[in-house]
Amino acid sequence: MQELLFLAHRIPFPPNKGDKIRSYHMLAHLARRYRVHVGAFIDDPEDWRHVADVQKLCGETCFIALNPLIAKSRSLVALLRREPLTVQYYRNRAFGSWVKRVLAERPIAGIFVFSSAMAQYVDDPRLAVPRVLDFVDMDSDKWRQYAERHRWPQNWVYRREARTLFDAERRWAGIFDKSLFVSQAEADLFCQQAPATRARVVAVENGVDTDYFSPQRKYPNPYAASADVLVFVGAMDYWANADAVQWFADEVFPRVYARQPRSRFYIVGARPSKQVLRLDDLPGVCVTGGVADVRPYVAHAKAVVAPLRIARGVQNKVLEAMAMARPVIATTLAMDGLRGWDALRPLVTDDPARMAEIASRFLQGEDGSTYGASGRACVLQRYSWDANLAGLTDVMHAAVTRTAAVA
Repeated sequence: MQELLFLAHRIPFPPNKGDKIRSYHMLAHLARRYRVHVGAFIDDPEDWRHVADVQKLCGETCFIALNPLIAKSRSLVALLRREPLTVQYYRNRAFGSWVKRVLAERPIAGIFVFSSAMAQYVDDPRLAVPRVLDFVDMDSDKWRQYAERHRWPQNWVYRREARTLFDAERRWAGIFDKSLFVSQAEADLFCQQAPATRARVVAVENGVDTDYFSPQRKYPNPYAASADVLVFVGAMDYWANADAVQWFADEVFPRVYARQPRSRFYIVGARPSKQVLRLDDLPGVCVTGGVADVRPYVAHAKAVVAPLRIARGVQNKVLEAMAMARPVIATTLAMDGLRGWDALRPLVTDDPARMAEIASRFLQGEDGSTYGASGRACVLQRYSWDANLAGLTDVMHAAVTRTAAVA
């Protein structure tokens, strides 16, 4: 069995948030075909208990603790250099030494890098081993969006990060054999800005476990019987999610609540920031923090909301709600990158008054089953992990086959 080196910025387990959902499924897919050696950081102390789950899938492993506060302060060194803060954030001498040792001692046929921040460990142009880099999203553009929504000095830092990170992204895409993105729209955006890389760029889409996220399962109702609920689900220490719920709580939900005092807006997700926790004081708004299982909250809501104003790639929270046959009320950015959702367009708007009107209809009893069925049909047809990861199989096979041919 040929051997691969798999590098990720965060341990690819448990698959309970956007990046870890994708990295886990990619690792599991590759581990069925190769002996995979995994190196990753752990930035949540709770994740140390999952190390054994990853080790079951692979050969050698290297997991290194990453303290976000220390990493942020250390990344400021990059301001004195012409490099992205992101790169410095994930720079670690011990991790780099482990990578060099594995490459020297093991017959590595190919390298798979999940997240551009980890490309720094294998970006020597002289490295003969084929490399595949999964950008997932165009992170530099996300920093550009951040800059547009912040004031000085943050907007200066974010604009600088967008510029320096894009320079690095373009350089990495020119070095690695293939660069992956989570959607064709994301791949096209990158190629528009870095046209010389077009031949090396491939879209490999996400999937959904449609049996796990099934509307046919029975879930206990976590809400009060008298409540009519709109729900947002996501990691609440992520600024784009915090911005989304803040906007919805300020601009949309008050219009809904004024019409229907029984309505509730639930914000479900781990590690809510102070900004998010303050929303719990607003009439009708409930912040749960982390929950053991988000599916009951989705299943028993009248509708799921995805009011994202900053987004790149594909939103797993949207796909999972669609898989559970729930109507999804969303902004255009939240749906960007998805395919086959034309039947859901009446629920997509960037206008707060229009969004409140749509939400009120479902809270007043409008049947959302047609939209729910259309959403699940879209996921079943287009977002199977096995089908979509066939592209990853092809990319890695071509890479390691080239290695074998050269050898």
